[in-house]
Amino acid sequence: MDKRIAQIGIIVEDMDSVEKLNNLLHEYGEYIIGRMGIPYREKNISIISLVLHAKQDVISTLAGKLGMLKGVGVKTIYSKK
Repeated sequence: MDKRIAQIGIIVEDMDSVEKLNNLLHEYGEYIIGRMGIPYREKNISIISLVLHAKQDVISTLAGKLGMLKGVGVKTIYSKK
């Protein structure tokens, strides 16, 4: 299976999940090309954009684990290349 480029969009609404989220990102760090986080303090949420280069099953597994965290929403998009 070939590696793919993907973007995972994450919205964190429960700040109690941030430590677990960061631990997952550290665990999958070898696949992360870049990460941008935007704290939206007025709404007490954080928006994170991850770009990865990995096999599709690795990307799906990470997205699934992130989505199981309390108060965390996740969407994934893939490059066609």
